[in-house]
Amino acid sequence: MGHFDDLANEFLAQERIAVAGVSRSKDNTANYIYRTLRDKGYKVFAVNPNADSVEGDPCFPNMQAIAGGVDGAVIITKPEISEQIVLDCVAAEIPRVWMHNNTFMPSSVSDKATAVCRENDIVVIDGGCPMMFMDFGHKCMKWFLAMTGRLPSG
Repeated sequence: MGHFDDLANEFLAQERIAVAGVSRSKDNTANYIYRTLRDKGYKVFAVNPNADSVEGDPCFPNMQAIAGGVDGAVIITKPEISEQIVLDCVAAEIPRVWMHNNTFMPSSVSDKATAVCRENDIVVIDGGCPMMFMDFGHKCMKWFLAMTGRLPSG
């Protein structure tokens, strides 16, 4: 197994995961990831400062507002927003961050946010998608990206 697989499996072994970038509109990537994690039994927390609820669940304005904290945060936002969310993760003492990268669309990854994670001993996955470990279609995508050398280095 490669470094990316090790990081992803360790991330997905956690129980409490925040998902930043969810929306009141159900037709976006963040909501899909949120629903999938929730349906697979994770205790998930929606994070969006502009929503009170998402997918029928309470929504939190930032990472610090989640009572009891979380084990990891998936970030699905624009890179400049990812930078602020990572600072919130530092403040909330979140030990793991996964910045989503959609293969065919803009990424959430920010070099600055990745650097902030590493400077603060946060384990960071800077690319890829948690769904690559959950459903057949995404597992095929992971295989393709591995074959073409396009998986994140972690």
